[in-house]
Amino acid sequence: MPTLTVVTRNGDTREIDATTGLSLMEALREHGVDELMALCGGCCSCATCHVYLDPAFVDVVPAKSGDEDDLLDSSSHKTELSRLSCQVPVSDALDGLTVTIAPED
Repeated sequence: MPTLTVVTRNGDTREIDATTGLSLMEALREHGVDELMALCGGCCSCATCHVYLDPAFVDVVPAKSGDEDDLLDSSSHKTELSRLSCQVPVSDALDGLTVTIAPED
């Protein structure tokens, strides 16, 4: 079970033990990170689960799909570290990841 550090919008940090096999969005919500609206429930159709990944892990997760990248383009807060947390599968390779909740659009 990988341990992740979550940075909230107001800068608070906390560690969570994420369940492998879930999406990052599901793991965050499972641990009470309520800042993620995740309105579409993980269907990659709303961009309300926007997060920033630790740069050291960008190449560890699967590449963004065209749909994910298009949705992120709608955010004025998109960076090269932006991902939709519903599209990032939790695996043991994410142990030590710091994920920051992106500002709300």
